[in-house]
Amino acid sequence: MTLVLATDDSGGPEIFASLQGEGPSMGTPVAFMRLSRCNLACTWCDTAYTWRFEGDNRPHRDDETFDRKANQVKLSPEETAERILALGQRRLVITGGEPLLQGGALADLLPQIPDVEIEIETNGTTKAPSHVDIRVDQYNVSPKLSHSGNEAELALIPERLDFYAADPRAYFKFVIAEPSDVDEVLELQRRYRFKRGHVFLMPEGTDSETIGSRAQWLSELCLKHGFRMSDRLHIHLYGDSRGT
Repeated sequence: MTLVLATDDSGGPEIFASLQGEGPSMGTPVAFMRLSRCNLACTWCDTAYTWRFEGDNRPHRDDETFDRKANQVKLSPEETAERILALGQRRLVITGGEPLLQGGALADLLPQIPDVEIEIETNGTTKAPSHVDIRVDQYNVSPKLSHSGNEAELALIPERLDFYAADPRAYFKFVIAEPSDVDEVLELQRRYRFKRGHVFLMPEGTDSETIGSRAQWLSELCLKHGFRMSDRLHIHLYGDSRGT
């Protein structure tokens, strides 16, 4: 079973080494693999090239569509593993898009990189098949709030949130654009009882100025409510660009 990956600026698969820019592993040297396709459509998504292909009319603030052929590349699990191992990193972050849509192909890949720690970034609407789940060291679950533009029935599935809330490997990362977004997080916290220290609030933004401005008031709300705060380190270091 082949993996469908997003492409970098050269048209090759988006597999690269960098520092993790968000969440509990922020600052850690890792390999990244970005898979294509997503079952949600966030209006502020900064990787719309993984899902908003020509003919997809789901709303996005940039209103840009992408040529599917130019923005997707297929690799065998064997070639994917070879590229990941060549980066020489001890940890792999699998991101998207929504990477767990390709759970079957991931089940073929992961046994070929047995000594690499696995971190998966997911929107929390699906779960990994057992052959993938057993290899995962950390889930970064990013449920989408109402400002994402997704219907709650699609983005906040109680069965899935219960599943991740009970998993000690799962950390929750919420994208925050306005102070009122934190009220939604508090309601989800009350309902699902996320583990203490496992909830991060992260300012939405694709440039340092926007992130910094929102971080000023968000830091006070994190302090008030006991949430951890995440920066977007890769934006400060590399800008809003592929393969970073």
